[in-house]
Amino acid sequence: MANKPLAERLRPQSFDDFVGQEHLSGNNAPLRKMIETEKIPSMILWGPPGVGKTTLAKLISNISDRTFFTLSAVSSGVKDVRDVIEKSKKNNLFSQKNPVLFIDEIHRFSKSQQDSLLNAVENGTLILIGATTENPSFEVISPLLSRCQVYILKHLEIPDLDKLIDYALKNDNELKKLKIKIEERDALYRFSGGDARKLYNILELICNSEKSEEIIINNKTVVDKLQENIAIYDKSGEQHYDIISAFIKSVRGSDPDAAVYWLARMLEGGEDIKFIARRLIILASEDIGLANPNALLMANSCFDAINKIGMPEARIILSQCTIYLATSPKSNSAYMAINNAMDKVKETGDLSVPLHLRNAPTKLMKDLNYGKNYKYSHSYENNFAEQEFLPEKLSDTKFYIPGKNTKEENIRIFLENLWKKSK
Repeated sequence: MANKPLAERLRPQSFDDFVGQEHLSGNNAPLRKMIETEKIPSMILWGPPGVGKTTLAKLISNISDRTFFTLSAVSSGVKDVRDVIEKSKKNNLFSQKNPVLFIDEIHRFSKSQQDSLLNAVENGTLILIGATTENPSFEVISPLLSRCQVYILKHLEIPDLDKLIDYALKNDNELKKLKIKIEERDALYRFSGGDARKLYNILELICNSEKSEEIIINNKTVVDKLQENIAIYDKSGEQHYDIISAFIKSVRGSDPDAAVYWLARMLEGGEDIKFIARRLIILASEDIGLANPNALLMANSCFDAINKIGMPEARIILSQCTIYLATSPKSNSAYMAINNAMDKVKETGDLSVPLHLRNAPTKLMKDLNYGKNYKYSHSYENNFAEQEFLPEKLSDTKFYIPGKNTKEENIRIFLENLWKKSK
């Protein structure tokens, strides 16, 4: 096979070949219209790996015929940014089109590195396109974020993956030399996980390793070949989401040994420690919650500490927090309560606030009975007065169901004693 990877050989050169992201690349999509009319803003492309962030950046440059600079946040520093800015200024002396600077993994840029981009973006020296797998609200400084449009890219769906497979078999010069028969695609879908690059890597791996005249691809051959070549399959952090998923599920499943193992895998792979710490905060609330309220305090302290300490010592703090959460009792009652409540809000709309709960800052509102008959809880025995706090239509609706653990069993008894007359 050719030295150039399949995914690179088949990188789209026009929107007509671009698969997925119809909300951005479709004929009437706002982003496509802006690009085709050359009204191109600086932007942040946010989405999982292999969904077209780099391809979209290159398309923008190609279609608008602009000079294209690229930097990786993993290996570039402030000096590299300044060099590109100087080259852009020189470019602008000879061209009316400002160049594109594409920064992959921009979430890994430090504040000072991001600061160095501000003036060039603001005065139009260049068009910045940053790619990130992380929520830019957390990872991109506010002054830079305010100067950029944020576009969200989604995981590819099965129809998109089908198009990619069919396109590769029909158009790639190397694959066309082979006799390939695809009997089943489920394993290709499963292992690619909506990642186009990963899909093409798997397809190429199978074709490269098969020696028979006819290459049969089915679920078994995919699984067998990937197990034989796991190192190839796992290169360049392509299992980023698989490993964080295993980590989360190990903590949720109360297995500290597995949780620490997956933590070690992430740390050895160079994962951003803030990414891990944020997941621990979410875990502490989503999966432990009221069964051990101290878990959220521990996770939040962990996030603060690793920001102060950094690696390699941050590994110890992350390990401590991981083990604490894995060995804590579990409850998703708070997670389910807010989900249930939000579903009900979507179902019932904006129900009126009961009159006795309304604020009454003016005489008119008091005359309209705003706040009338409200019972101030602290004026009653046990700081509790029975009254209706939900809209009438939702009276007696239960959103919070205490979990089956010691802490929430006490909460359940407490609430039942308070509301024994009505709930």
